[in-house]
Amino acid sequence: MSVAILTDTNSGITPTEAEQNGFYSIPTPFYINDKLYYESVDLDHKKFYELQAEDAEIHTSMPLVGDVLDEWNKLLKDYDEIVYIPLSSGLSSSCETAQMLSEDDDYDGKVFVVNNRRISVTMKLSVYEAKALADQGKSGAEIKEYLEKTASDSSIYITLNTLKYLKKGGRITPAAATIGSLLHIKPILTIQGDKLDKFATARTMKQAKQMMLEAIKKDTEERFKDPDGSGCVMSIAHTNNREEAEKFKEELLAIYPDRQVIVDELSLVIACHVGPGTLAVTTSKSFLKEI
Repeated sequence: MSVAILTDTNSGITPTEAEQNGFYSIPTPFYINDKLYYESVDLDHKKFYELQAEDAEIHTSMPLVGDVLDEWNKLLKDYDEIVYIPLSSGLSSSCETAQMLSEDDDYDGKVFVVNNRRISVTMKLSVYEAKALADQGKSGAEIKEYLEKTASDSSIYITLNTLKYLKKGGRITPAAATIGSLLHIKPILTIQGDKLDKFATARTMKQAKQMMLEAIKKDTEERFKDPDGSGCVMSIAHTNNREEAEKFKEELLAIYPDRQVIVDELSLVIACHVGPGTLAVTTSKSFLKEI
C-alpha cells in the first residue's frame, strides 16, 4: 500500500522542503495585526521577525480544518493511506481535532493521526522517520504505532535572550519579567512530551548553555542509554540567531565529536512565544543517523 506522510510547518518543514523529500506540509496560519498570514507562503522568518520587532500583535492558530481536509482529499486520490503528524496534543488542539476528523467514514482506516508529542526540530525528525518507514513498506498503522511508542525519546532545552515575549503572551507576570530583566536572568525551558516547562534559571548565557549541555548529556546517557550518542540525532536550533547557534554547535561537538549536529531554525510557533535570540539544543533517539 502507498502511504503519504503529511505534517504542518510547526515542524519547521516548509512545503518546498517537503516536496524535495517526498512528503507534504500544510502551512500554519498566523494572525498578525488581525491579518491572516500563512507560514512559508506569505510569511517567512525574515518578515516574521521584522513584524515582531515592530511589536505587532501576533497570534498563532492551528491549521484550518478546511485546509487539512482539502489536503487529505487530494492525497487520497494518489495514496492508499495518510500518516498525519500535527503539533503535540499538549501544545495545540490541532491533534485532537484531526483525530476526530479522521474518524469520519471517508477517512476511517485511511488517515492515521499521530500524537507525536513533539514540536519544531524534534517533530521534523519524526517526519523523516515516518518517510523512511513508509519507504520500507510499513503501513500507516505501523508508522503511527512506532511514532507514538517513541514519542518521549526526545529532549529540547531552550534558553531565552529576553523575557519580553513570555510576558506579552501572559506566560509570566509583568513583575516577574521586570525582576528577571533587572537581574539578567536567563530562563531555561524544556519540552519533554506534552508541554513547555521551566527547567532552570541561569545568570548568564554562558551558564545557561553549559546547563543545557549537561542536561542533554545526562538524557543521552541515562534516559536513552547511549553513552557516545551514536544512536541519537542532535541539533542546535535558534530564533534569528544563527551566528551564536554555530558557536553553540562547536560546544556540543566538543562533547560528541563524532556526531553530526544539525543547525536549524526553531519554528515560528515557538518564536512567537520566546522572541529572537533564543538558543536550543536537542537530542532524540532515532534509527536514522542524520536528516
